[in-house]
Formats: sequence, C-alpha cells, structure tokens
Amino acid sequence: MKVIATHFEGLFELEPNVFEDARGYFMESFKQSWFDENIAPTTFVQDNESKSSRGVLRGLHFQEGEFAQAKLVRVLQGEVLDVVVDIRPNSPTFGKHHHTILSEANKKQFFIPRGFAHGFVVLSESAVFAYKVDNVYSKAHEGGILYNDPALGIDWQIPSSEILLSEKDAILPTLEEWKK
Repeated sequence: MKVIATHFEGLFELEPNVFEDARGYFMESFKQSWFDENIAPTTFVQDNESKSSRGVLRGLHFQEGEFAQAKLVRVLQGEVLDVVVDIRPNSPTFGKHHHTILSEANKKQFFIPRGFAHGFVVLSESAVFAYKVDNVYSKAHEGGILYNDPALGIDWQIPSSEILLSEKDAILPTLEEWKK
C-alpha cells in the first residue's frame, strides 16, 4: 500500500496494491498490523456503508468530545469528491480543507483522524461509500459545518443547483458560528 502524506498532521491518502488479470482483481483493503505500523495505532469498531445518487452531498459531519471518530473511507462503486476540514482548535491548519477523488476505479482510501469534519459529494450516477470508524456514533455528540461556508472556499466540483442535501445538512452552522 502506498501512503501519500498531506499537509495535515495525521491525514493520509492510501493507494492499495491491486493485482489484476483477465478474471478481475485482488487487493488487500485493510490489515491491522500494517495500519498500526504505517498510519496510526487505531482500533476500528464499526463498518458503515451508504449508497447515494449523483449530486447527493453528505457532510460536513463530525463527532465531538469522547465520541470523536477517526475514519478510513473508500468508494466501492462510483466516484465521489471526498472533503475534510481541520477543526482541531490548536492546529496550524485549522479551518483549512483537503479533498481527493475516491472511486471504484482508483480504489484509493482516505484516513481521517479525529478532529476533522468530513463530507463527500457523488460525482457519478450513484456511489457506494464504505467506511470504518474507531468510535461509536452518539447523536448527542454529532456536529457539522455548512458545506458551502464561504470562509472554507470548497469547490465541490458540481453545480450548486445539482447538490442534494438532507434537511439537517442544509441548516448546519458556518465554521465561525460553530466556534462560538
């Protein structure tokens, strides 16, 4: 597995070794000992999966306090623009974002440590998104940042008229409002 460092502490893109032939392909998508040694000692406790159609934007979400979560995300079918925003108060990259394309074609994964808001938008007709988390979900500790907060300057690579949001995501606070 190739590890691609980002400008954010602890945030990594991962490119698996894929072995293809006429029958299809094989890849090792996760190995605990390799992950602990090369990325971060992490115990994942739950796997989640969602299917969404083109234009669906989920995010920017996070869990706070004792329920903060690290995630290892990937796309099984389709293509998404995956985006994170650093919300660690003392981080030199606080309020900055990073994005990458995850797809069934590139088979990349993205490790998102605790302290980041996370979201994605579906660029293909549909996408199946899978992720591991290192902590359980708590509704009382969920938070979010408005996806189109001008202060973040995120280019979602899809016209805003095509973006489909949940009611909850449409009314999230801006980063500045959340900080207060």
